[in-house]
Amino acid sequence: MVDAVLYFESDSGSRYRIVRGFKNRFGTVNEIGVFAMTGKGLKQVSNPSAIFISGRSESAPGSVVTVTREGTRPMLLELQALVDDSHLANPRRVAIGMEHNRLAMLLAVLHRHGGISLSDQDVFVNVVGGLRIAETGSDLPALLAVLSSYRDKVLAREMIVFGEVGLSGEIRPVYNGEERLKEAAGHGFRKAIVPDANAPRHDTGSLQVVTVGKLSAAIDARFE
Repeated sequence: MVDAVLYFESDSGSRYRIVRGFKNRFGTVNEIGVFAMTGKGLKQVSNPSAIFISGRSESAPGSVVTVTREGTRPMLLELQALVDDSHLANPRRVAIGMEHNRLAMLLAVLHRHGGISLSDQDVFVNVVGGLRIAETGSDLPALLAVLSSYRDKVLAREMIVFGEVGLSGEIRPVYNGEERLKEAAGHGFRKAIVPDANAPRHDTGSLQVVTVGKLSAAIDARFE
C-alpha cells in the first residue's frame, strides 16, 4: 500500500527544483518544497515568492502577479499573457502552467460578460517559473493579463489579483484570502483586486484592497 507519493519536478532551463507531495489518506495534501540546485547540491529556498517574481519587467503589458495556494503556503507567482492577430481559421489558445480548457472557458466568459471578443486573436498564457496552477484563484488575474496585452496597457507593478470567475461573470471567493493579502503586503505590494467575499476583516496596512463582484467591475477597476 502507498500512502504518499513524492514528485520531483523541474524545468530544464531553471536551477530550481520542486518536490511535490500527495497523500492518499489523512494529512495535508499537495504540499511542495522549493529547492535551488547549487554546486554543493540542493539548497532549500525559504522564500519562494521572492524568487518567482524577482525577474519581472518594469513595464510590460500582459504581466500580472497573483497569490496562489500550494498546500499550506501562499505563494506569489507571475502570469504573463500575449494576444496577437491570428492568421488561422481557428486562433490558437495556448496555456502553459494552467489548464487549456479553463483558458478557453475564461475567454468565452470575457466575451459574454465583458463584451470583449478575441475570436480573431491568438492567446498565449504562461505561468512564470515552471509551476502549474491547479486552483481557480488564477482565473481573474489570467483574464486581466490577457486584457492588458490586448489593449497594450501595463498593469500596475505593485498590484496583485486573485479570484475565481464564474460562468455568469461573477467573481467568486477563494479560500485563505487574508493570508494571501498578508503575503502580498509582506512583499511590498500596495494594491489588490479581490472578490467581494474576500474583503479583509483586519487592517492590511499600506495595502489598498479593491473588492469586485462582477467581471465588468474588475475590468473597470483596472482599465477605467
